[in-house]
Amino acid sequence: MAWLAVIMVVVFVSVVVLRYGFGLGFIWLQESAQYLHAAIFLLASAGVIVVDGHVRVDVLRTRFSPRAQRRLEVVGHLLLLLPFAAFLLWASIPYAVESWRIGETSVETSGLPFVYLLKTLIPVAALQLAAQALASAWLLGTGAQPLTPAHHDEGL
Repeated sequence: MAWLAVIMVVVFVSVVVLRYGFGLGFIWLQESAQYLHAAIFLLASAGVIVVDGHVRVDVLRTRFSPRAQRRLEVVGHLLLLLPFAAFLLWASIPYAVESWRIGETSVETSGLPFVYLLKTLIPVAALQLAAQALASAWLLGTGAQPLTPAHHDEGL
């Protein structure tokens, strides 16, 4: 994913330099930056769970024993993340299918011609989230994955 972020930054900088340095604007270039941003967000969401980089409120978690913390993580994956991923998949499949059916393109004349590819990433991300929820719940439940200690931000 990091290489997509680098490409996205280069595209965004190009858009700004072309627009404000040379007075040139290209819709397809602006849309490509938006597509890259969406792709990074959607495709990296499950990976954030793997490295435990998601936002968590540790108000109660820190008061529990490690065993209770592990159970709380498993319950969170199975009762919160998995249903969310299932709903996202259920809601996004018709959306993506319809986009493919009509060969959806940008509403802008000089925009990118493959909106359907971008919309396909939504159910793909939902499948990745569901798979990661199940994998993390299994690994945490069996003790194969260590608990991540609570993060304490001194400045907050």
